[in-house]
Amino acid sequence: MKILALETANEQCSVAIVDATQTLFFEHHHEARMQTQQILPMIERGLAESKSTWQDISAIAFSRGPGSFSGVRINAAVTQALAWANNLPVIPVSTLQALAQHAYQESKFSEVTAVIDARMNEVYFGQFAVDDQGIMQLHGDEQLLGYDQAMMQLNPPFDTYVVGTGASLVGHTCAENLYYANAIDIAEIAKAEWLAGRRVSADQALPVYLRDNAWKKIAEQGKS
Repeated sequence: MKILALETANEQCSVAIVDATQTLFFEHHHEARMQTQQILPMIERGLAESKSTWQDISAIAFSRGPGSFSGVRINAAVTQALAWANNLPVIPVSTLQALAQHAYQESKFSEVTAVIDARMNEVYFGQFAVDDQGIMQLHGDEQLLGYDQAMMQLNPPFDTYVVGTGASLVGHTCAENLYYANAIDIAEIAKAEWLAGRRVSADQALPVYLRDNAWKKIAEQGKS
């Protein structure tokens, strides 16, 4: 098993290739809004440096949102194109879940609220707790909330650790290294999904925005 994991949903760009036991390749760029220029060369370097071909890749995992509108679209579109071209299944991973996984991996926070700045005085909001396999699992629903609504939902045990770019917007401080997820966090969740048999076809590599008027399939984008 080898999984190619992509993360561009929050104005950064990272690529990882992992197998069942280790990370074979990881590259991360912090330049905002450079995903379209960076993502394909990074994938090519990943395949070369991990001594992998497309025939070695079992699935493509991607951060499906919510997050930056353009970043989520790029991630879904690249994943869908590569999956179709190489006849590969896809593992969509929530950006909020990946952020919670990052908090667990970096700081061993076992219960967190993940909050991403959604602009327009709103945040993307999800609460997660670690399971027996070391994977953060969603409690309740992922939501798009105003600041006051989000603060009202910060109750024990999820009010101690609040992570992500929206933490300060709901009255919490957040360690700088817990603002964003990366492709390794996507890959960790994707490995568990793969082992559980949860994967989808390329046409289901769809973005999730949480804003009703932003829900569009890749095939529909640009028609209106």
